[in-house]
Amino acid sequence: MPLRTRLTKHSAAAGADAAMEDVEICGWERSKLTNQDKKSLKKLGLLKKKDSLIFPGDKSAPNPPIGYRVTFVDHLIRGLSTPLHEFLRGLLFVYGIQMHQLTPNSILHISIFITLCECFLGTHPHWGMWKRIFYLRRNNSPSIVYNVGGVCICVRSDVDYFDVKFPNSVQGWRKRWLYIKDETVGSQEYDIAPFDGAAEILKRRCWDAEASAEEKAATDTLMKRIHQLQNTRGEELSGVQITAYFLRIRVQPLQALKNPLWAYAGEEDIDLLSVDLSTKALEKLIRRFSSLRKKDEVPTSCRVEPYSGSHALPEPLMDQFIRLGSQSIGFRNEAHTLKASLHRAEERAEALRAKLKLSEEAREKAQADAASIEDLRQRLSKAETALSDKIAEQITRQQDIIDRLEAQSRRFLPGRNNEGFKLLAPKDDRLLDALSILELQGDLACTNLSDSRISFSHLFLHFFPKQAEPEIFAGLVKRFLPNEDLALAYRRENLKIGVEGTIALVANNGQQVDWAKAGDAGKINKDKWKAPVKDAKPHSKKIIAFFTPKSAGSTSTAKTEVK
Repeated sequence: MPLRTRLTKHSAAAGADAAMEDVEICGWERSKLTNQDKKSLKKLGLLKKKDSLIFPGDKSAPNPPIGYRVTFVDHLIRGLSTPLHEFLRGLLFVYGIQMHQLTPNSILHISIFITLCECFLGTHPHWGMWKRIFYLRRNNSPSIVYNVGGVCICVRSDVDYFDVKFPNSVQGWRKRWLYIKDETVGSQEYDIAPFDGAAEILKRRCWDAEASAEEKAATDTLMKRIHQLQNTRGEELSGVQITAYFLRIRVQPLQALKNPLWAYAGEEDIDLLSVDLSTKALEKLIRRFSSLRKKDEVPTSCRVEPYSGSHALPEPLMDQFIRLGSQSIGFRNEAHTLKASLHRAEERAEALRAKLKLSEEAREKAQADAASIEDLRQRLSKAETALSDKIAEQITRQQDIIDRLEAQSRRFLPGRNNEGFKLLAPKDDRLLDALSILELQGDLACTNLSDSRISFSHLFLHFFPKQAEPEIFAGLVKRFLPNEDLALAYRRENLKIGVEGTIALVANNGQQVDWAKAGDAGKINKDKWKAPVKDAKPHSKKIIAFFTPKSAGSTSTAKTEVK
């Protein structure tokens, strides 16, 4: 596709207005070719070759097969055919438009211009002269924006040019579309922009660009010749005459011809489509193209003889043509320049496309990285929250451990008003300090337990001489914790020993005692015994020594176990 230039202020404003208004966009219409259309094409020689045209039937939008282009019946009968003329291809390229965007009257303008140049001026179509005569504009109405036929070729108001008497509009031409075979499709030499039925029409600055000073100087002679052709009394040339000429000789001006029209060879011409049209058929076709009234005469021949194989170019004119061809800065040079610019632009576009691809890849990578970073950020936030919760939990747990350690430490010192040890070199860490105090108290408790074990072991021999000492300290302690009071039991045992000792003492002195009476505790006179007890006190040590465990003859039960 040719590069699109930016819109002009005029077209931009028009686009803004169209956006604000409720307008209808007119696109493709369903193809409705009639038998009369097909007969006209056949009579004009456009169906001469097999498969040269394909009728789409009842299709709603074109989709050309490979090797075919989209065209219209009204374009074909106005001089269009394939392969396309070099001037037409260049015009489409420079203006950035496609064939279906030109109206039938615009196609006829181009056909007349090429015929004028080759048959009456004896030169190839000159791009500089074209710009002096024509300009392009949009073909819209206040309520309709046309895509098909949305471009009109118009004659400049300050130029004296042939009046063709075009009708204001061609009724129903948008419904008569079909496919035309073009063997040059895809060829770099003949190719044009690929068909795009939905392509938007964008106005370029070159649509109304005027010829440069150098182009005007190169075409002044040609413009004077046109003025002469129009105003020579008795030999005036009109646009209708030019149209009638190319229709009658049946050579399509918009086709890439083997020979220029000034070399037309009549019935032997290699580019001929069919035999010459009859006068009646020609008049009917001319009236179809123009706005002539019924009373107006239709010229079937030209008052000026066109150049052809039988009317060759004069030598001075040929020399002038060669000079103009070498001096003019015309369409061909401009087309070549534009092609070179297009090539450079395509290379630049390709480089930008590669950079865009790299940028897109970098953007996608950045988005992926950003997504992963966001994911990592969320995970880090969750980890920080979990860590904070864990730290708080650890602090709470540590505080609980410290409280429990300090509580356990205070249990070892009930006699000190719950005041614990004081460390000489504290660590300023409550947990470590509490643990150190607990260790000291543990060492003290172990020492006390060891001493208690030794003490209980000594007592065990006296209290439980007939039993084995438990190996476990807890078991040893439990033996000293019976259900009855050990102190009371001990006193009873002592009294028993005392009674037995008294009996033994009396027996040892050979005294006779009535023990039955002595056992009656209710009749004992305590005052009677006070004096003997008092007298016995000085001799208590000897008496006690008599009853010690070393006494061999004693049968006393003084060491009786406490149960």
